[in-house]
Amino acid sequence: MNLNDQPQFNYADLGLRDAMGRISPVAGAPALAAIIDNARALVPKLKARAEATEAARRVSTQTTGEFREAGFFKLMQPARFGGYEYGFTAFIDIISELGRGCTSSAWGCSLGAIHQWLLGTMPLEAQNDVWGENPDAILCGSYAPAVKAVAADGGFLVEGKWHWASNVDNSDWALLGVMFPADDTSPAPYPGFLMAPRKDWDIEDTWFVAGQAGTGSKTIVVGQPLFIPAHRKISFAELSSNAPPGSAHNLNPVYRIPFLSAVPVCLVSPLLGTAQGAVDEFIAMAGSRVTRGAVSGGGNRMCDFFPVQSRLAEAAASLDAARLLIYRDTAEVESIAASGQIISVAQRIRNRRNHAYAARLSRDAVECLFASVGGAGLATSQPIQRMWRDANAIAKHISLNWDAVSSMCGQHMLGLEPKGQY
Repeated sequence: MNLNDQPQFNYADLGLRDAMGRISPVAGAPALAAIIDNARALVPKLKARAEATEAARRVSTQTTGEFREAGFFKLMQPARFGGYEYGFTAFIDIISELGRGCTSSAWGCSLGAIHQWLLGTMPLEAQNDVWGENPDAILCGSYAPAVKAVAADGGFLVEGKWHWASNVDNSDWALLGVMFPADDTSPAPYPGFLMAPRKDWDIEDTWFVAGQAGTGSKTIVVGQPLFIPAHRKISFAELSSNAPPGSAHNLNPVYRIPFLSAVPVCLVSPLLGTAQGAVDEFIAMAGSRVTRGAVSGGGNRMCDFFPVQSRLAEAAASLDAARLLIYRDTAEVESIAASGQIISVAQRIRNRRNHAYAARLSRDAVECLFASVGGAGLATSQPIQRMWRDANAIAKHISLNWDAVSSMCGQHMLGLEPKGQY
């Protein structure tokens, strides 16, 4: 069977055609099918640029411009600033499609698009700071609260370094993870974000890695005390509250979904696409390649080997299972938020478990295929070896680390206090 004869993944096949996140409440917003078509049309370009993206260690300005033109950064942006207010299920549709072409490029788009949602949960004044003059502005972020914020009159002072800020080269603002000092809301220091424009920070090029090299996840540097006004603040507790500050102004219930119930799909979605891209590449390779053999045994078609057939089936099954978990959980929290109900701790921890497990399944799908590529599959021009490195890098992300997330889930199931982020 020719690769072109393979059926394209149909998102409606999951039975979630009418998921709340696939419905835009914004009059005049483009249909989701059209935005998905835009993503699908970009896949060949992303694939052709993938090797160069890895070599450059960043997503190009050209590719970022194409993402912007296609409307991906408007997908979850509030309507008052020109956005479409789609939800997380639509987001998964788009980003996983892009991941078929280039994991790093999909990752850059993913973080840029998800941060439009995150900014929509912040105070309206903060949203105006970013989008008032430039409604096309996007944000990068460094989530770990590794820097202490010092209280100052009307805001906070920060100084330090924030690592692993993906897509920083293409970003207009940055979300900086900090520890806030104890105050009237908390008797102890607590984590959250402050937000700073590009003019207030420098980039240190620290991103030299074996996987996800094209994400440009460099270091943000604030070399001297920087004042950030209080309205550009949000705590992790507020983001998990089912009622963050921005939900008073952005009435779409998607902005009330607790942060970690859905945001980690921005890490999983590129990996879903990577696994699908690996399946596509493997079918094309196995269908045309004839083995050379070592001393003897060459001249056989790769597709005729039983292990090749079996591994392809296993990879496809793992990918389907990962998709089903992510879409089911995400559609459920969107529906709960739309009904005005609170998303429970049990549901939040279940979602965190499945974010990590779906990443593991997707990584395993690529591992399964890479086991059969042979020597020819090790060439740097061969996409599957890059997908294998990228998939393993994503699966090691702290938010998807199976040991950490699974133990938190097990603690909750056993009636213990969960130790982790949910």
